[in-house]
Amino acid sequence: MTWRERGLFWALLLAALLFALYELRDVLVPFVAGMAVAYLLDPVVDRLERLHIGRGLATFAVLLGFFAVAIGLVLLLIPLLQTQVVKLAAVLPGYIEMARDRLEPLLLHFNEGVDRQEVLQRVTGMTGELVSWMGKLISRVISGGFAIANILSLLLITPIVSFYLLRDWDRMVASVDSWLPRQQAGTIRTQIGEVDRTLSAFVRGQGVVCLILGAFYAAGLTLAGLDFGLVIGLFSGLISFVPFVGALLGGVLSVGLALAQFGSWEPVLLVAAVFAVGQVIEGNFLTPNLVGEAVGLHPVWVIFGLLAGGAVFGFVGVLLAVPMAAVIGVMARFALSQYLASPLHQRGIRTVDDRAATDDQETRG
Repeated sequence: MTWRERGLFWALLLAALLFALYELRDVLVPFVAGMAVAYLLDPVVDRLERLHIGRGLATFAVLLGFFAVAIGLVLLLIPLLQTQVVKLAAVLPGYIEMARDRLEPLLLHFNEGVDRQEVLQRVTGMTGELVSWMGKLISRVISGGFAIANILSLLLITPIVSFYLLRDWDRMVASVDSWLPRQQAGTIRTQIGEVDRTLSAFVRGQGVVCLILGAFYAAGLTLAGLDFGLVIGLFSGLISFVPFVGALLGGVLSVGLALAQFGSWEPVLLVAAVFAVGQVIEGNFLTPNLVGEAVGLHPVWVIFGLLAGGAVFGFVGVLLAVPMAAVIGVMARFALSQYLASPLHQRGIRTVDDRAATDDQETRG
């Protein structure tokens, strides 16, 4: 098989895979979620297996503990979150009106000579466009992955899929490894190992960072006396999986509610300080120690991957965005390293060096 035929084969296979993923995006939600759970928990099962515990028993014990903790947290937080969410939905329009009234003199001060109604119309129009865009994106993600039937399938099928995938994980990896072309097997294994290192560092590490930040923001905002601090804090921490978005969105929302709720600047500054301290802790302690600096996933690339995956494939695209970003990033770095070591690049360097040497000789002559 020639290189052209190989390239055509892999291109057609990739196109067929993307088409199947797009057509089956609603059905794949519990399977992708189960695969993610199995990938996250595989190191724990491997450690139990090294303690001479059977793979099946270790898988059952780890999954039982994982889902018990997850369900316990959900049952514990749902009553608190439900109360605050309902109350927030009821008072949010009033808070927005109060915040606008308080900020209006400040806006007019910085926009002297501009018509008052024009300023309000611009602010209102920009806010409406932003809310509309976010609403469309969230609606598309929800309609693509979170219909009622899919929620039930997610709750019922995900644990079953997770169990079988986690139990047979090593066997499946060995099977896939046996399919690799023998001549390129070493290179492929190296790149897959790099993808696994990138994913494990980012997903597992960033997941822990999000949980810690969510607990910190929720506790800090609640102690600061902010209404709905629990909801906003947990939301800000969990969406910190998207770089910068969690702190930015949560900070703006918290400060806006604080402006409407409190009559002085001290509590508002305290609320803003919670997010400032959270960012200092994340940037200097949590991310360097739990995620690491050598992940290789640029924040802009992660944000683009999450938005593109959610817009095209719905919730399945959100779940697959980071793994796909990691794979593409590793492949791009590998292709660049191959190019830099190739004669195409080396000849270009030699040509430049030769010209420089010739020019230097001519100058001396």
